[in-house]
Amino acid sequence: MSGTIARMERLTQVVLGPHVSEKTSAVGEQSNQVVFKVRRDASKSEIRQAVETLFEVKVASVTVMRVPGKAKRHGLHHGHRSQWKKAYVRLAEGHAIEFLGGEG
Repeated sequence: MSGTIARMERLTQVVLGPHVSEKTSAVGEQSNQVVFKVRRDASKSEIRQAVETLFEVKVASVTVMRVPGKAKRHGLHHGHRSQWKKAYVRLAEGHAIEFLGGEG
């Protein structure tokens, strides 16, 4: 029993939020995909289960990529942004996720 609770808690923490950009908007319109920022240690199967559970949709496929951090500078101060992971989630035919109320 506690194993299933821990698993469900883990699934709610896998997806950090949607990643919105011009490219992700174009991908969403063309091929019914949604792009999420996810935990760096998340696997494809965890991402699939998390999206299906949180948004009650059917996922057709998941593609994952690591985004490397960039070196940044502000005056004499040097720093580095963190690397992160994003997931392109292709939804099954007839399923959709609307974040901003979108089309009706």
